[in-house]
Amino acid sequence: MPVGPTTRRRQLGADLRRLRESKGLTLEEAGARVGISKATLSRYETKEGTVKWPAVDALCREYGASDTERLALVELAKGAKIQGWWRSLADPIPDSMNLMLTLEDEVVREDHYACMYIPGLLQTRAYAAAVHRASEVECPEREVQHMVDIRMKRQQLLERKEPPHIWCVIDEAALRRQVGGREVMREQLGHLLALTERPYVTIQVLSFSTGAHAAAVGSFAVLRGPAPDLDVVYVDLLSGGLFMEKPQELRRYRLAFEYLSAQALDFESSTGIIHRISKEF
Repeated sequence: MPVGPTTRRRQLGADLRRLRESKGLTLEEAGARVGISKATLSRYETKEGTVKWPAVDALCREYGASDTERLALVELAKGAKIQGWWRSLADPIPDSMNLMLTLEDEVVREDHYACMYIPGLLQTRAYAAAVHRASEVECPEREVQHMVDIRMKRQQLLERKEPPHIWCVIDEAALRRQVGGREVMREQLGHLLALTERPYVTIQVLSFSTGAHAAAVGSFAVLRGPAPDLDVVYVDLLSGGLFMEKPQELRRYRLAFEYLSAQALDFESSTGIIHRISKEF
């Protein structure tokens, strides 16, 4: 998968912070040496906003970076403009969805745990519409369809020549919850079964018999970038998505997903229970 602008921007921030800390400089000290404010340098390091490549060049020289590393980071800065297909949409999209699309455009793998609904990347259009109508009760139908259109467009990453690996652990409750009616559920579960045939989609079911498990607090996803320090955790909340990328947060959710995968049914048994539940609808 080619490295895109979001990955370049995030890698640049991580590298600038590493170089500064290796020199033992504070944000204020480093910024003063090259004539930028502490706040601006902080934005550079936290991957927020645009960067000016001359400032990156000057910082690298102050940090004593090698010519090879300095030139590489300057190139990252020059190519770090964030753009995507969703930027041209006529209607606005929520900030959390905007960030999700930006990150997801360049992931190499996604690990999802879903306790309430089928993960968005695996939803049919009818199922997605039913979910949005239920969760956004005050939204007019036009807005519901707009969000569903985005979700369907988002799923095109599964059709790429080199798609990311999508690994989903789905709670049995999400499979049995009747969303949109029996016909919608039959179609949705049939779609899940079809997706299990794809080599880059892994689906496991966390059955009721498991009892207490590693993520009883709710659904989440680990968006994995080309390098571990570019991973991001997304936690689904009623008020919108929460993104986390601190090392301790990443460790916690990576470990939780490993435990969930170990506790879930194996692939063959998961396919079997999805098939049985689909017959109940």
